[in-house]
Amino acid sequence: MEKERFRKRFPNLAKEIEAGTGKADLDFEVEAPKPTRRFASYDPGVIDFIRRCSTEAQASEIIEYMLRRREITSNEAEALNNQLKLKGLRSFGKKKQPGYYEREG
Repeated sequence: MEKERFRKRFPNLAKEIEAGTGKADLDFEVEAPKPTRRFASYDPGVIDFIRRCSTEAQASEIIEYMLRRREITSNEAEALNNQLKLKGLRSFGKKKQPGYYEREG
């Protein structure tokens, strides 16, 4: 609890502690800020979805789906399909297992 907040809530106790007449020995420490979540409000892209795939067929389906939804352009879809055919599925990165964002965030 912060010192000023403590004074407002417990004015007499704060006076005793500051004057040294009280029997309690308390140290005031500022509360540490809560850590922010790494992936809070993160919007996964096509690569994130491809990295969850187990087969190249699934990855192709993801690319086509994202193209239909107009989340990627036809040029991007072509480049992704070429990379998939030439370099393979894992060229996009290691497979993301379920719970990836909870573990990594």
